[in-house]
Amino acid sequence: MRIVNHPALLSAVLNFKHGIDSFRLSAEQVKAMADLGIGPPAAPYIGILSLVIGIALLLPQTFFMANLLNAIIILVIMALSLRTSNVRIALMEIPFLALPLLLIWLKYPFKS
Repeated sequence: MRIVNHPALLSAVLNFKHGIDSFRLSAEQVKAMADLGIGPPAAPYIGILSLVIGIALLLPQTFFMANLLNAIIILVIMALSLRTSNVRIALMEIPFLALPLLLIWLKYPFKS
């Protein structure tokens, strides 16, 4: 399998980073989650989901579904932000929403 320089690799790395980070939240991250209406007990579940999506991004059979889940999660974050009138966070998520949609369009990049 040949690894190429591709946004899919960036997306997988970001998922792994967010997944690992969710197991050791800082006070600022706990506050940001609370502002969205998400309690600290949900963090490990979000982290596990993020790690699973990161793995799924690397497999051709699950690449599409992983990107679809990523886009849905980002839309949920944007909706929660808008519900709490935090437009800044919703706008900051737009590039992160574009990434999984771009990857769906580009298709699985790691074929040999």
